[in-house]
Amino acid sequence: MTTYLLAGGGTAGHVNPLLAVADALRARDAEAAVLVLGTAEGLESRLVPARGYELLVVDKVPFPRRPDRQAAMFPARFRRAIAQVRDHIRAHGVDVVVGFGGYASAPAYVAARREGVPFVVHEANAKPGLANVLGARRAAATGVAFAGTPLRGGEVVGMPLRREVIELDRAALRDEAAASFGLDPARPVLLVFGGSLGAQRLNEAIADSWGDILAAGWQLLHVTGERSDLADPEVPGYAMRRYVDRMDLAFALADLIVSRSGAATVSEISALGIPALYVPYSVGNGEQRLNAASAVAAGAARLLDDATFDGDAVRRLVLPVMKDQQQLAAMQAAAGQVGTRSGTENLIALVDRALRAS
Repeated sequence: MTTYLLAGGGTAGHVNPLLAVADALRARDAEAAVLVLGTAEGLESRLVPARGYELLVVDKVPFPRRPDRQAAMFPARFRRAIAQVRDHIRAHGVDVVVGFGGYASAPAYVAARREGVPFVVHEANAKPGLANVLGARRAAATGVAFAGTPLRGGEVVGMPLRREVIELDRAALRDEAAASFGLDPARPVLLVFGGSLGAQRLNEAIADSWGDILAAGWQLLHVTGERSDLADPEVPGYAMRRYVDRMDLAFALADLIVSRSGAATVSEISALGIPALYVPYSVGNGEQRLNAASAVAAGAARLLDDATFDGDAVRRLVLPVMKDQQQLAAMQAAAGQVGTRSGTENLIALVDRALRAS
């Protein structure tokens, strides 16, 4: 029996790929032990037990960004976190560690190396986090979601995706999707969303341009985010939702997407072969623009500037794409080439290889 320890968490970008791999490992071998290492504060503390996996806890020890009291305390705290993971590895007879970034991964990589256990790194973003940069230097294998990700030994495996995305038959589900949102399956649909919390910039732009979108003969499915107070105009052809539990239905209906370009978003849209116009979030370290780079280079997507994205930008830049069926078809064909639905299997193949080599 093989015992896997999957380390990561903090954000959905780390937890969701981890859970996709956990589910696939369990489905492949019911006898395998699949354990998850995370912190008590991250999303994993809720999502992992709810999915039926045991969560082994490690202290949350952020890397210091400035010379202050926290930096002075970091070495001792990090050593304690490493010791906690080493105890978990010994207690459970862990055979391999797979890290997805986040606070739990850095001590997991060090602990695995000191215990003589192979470890594999997966990086979801085109601009890797510090934990994975350090881990990749000694990893048995390193998988990345996007080509060009600057990690030592990185191999492009794609993103481990949700099962409902991997198995989605968009054409077969279109009628059901249209009915669920009160839209016409025979008419094209523009899907606009900004992630689970929405995106105010996108919402304000659509609030100023939805009439133009409908006048172009398209329908609009607009997921505003739960925090939005944008008023629903309640007109035919415009379906506004604060939150959508079944994003597979939204994807099944979408003929073109306007969205942010988080790693999971870009990976899912590309895997499904949907043309996209990405508006990268301008705050952060620039990873959203880099996440979309391969899709843009392939002709599957375009980048729009966040600072100037407003109703006029929709009219100048989005509507012409909507009206050009030849361009939409070319973007869809390109998306089918750049995306993959086999990220989970590809990453597990790296894990299997690491186990064989050990």
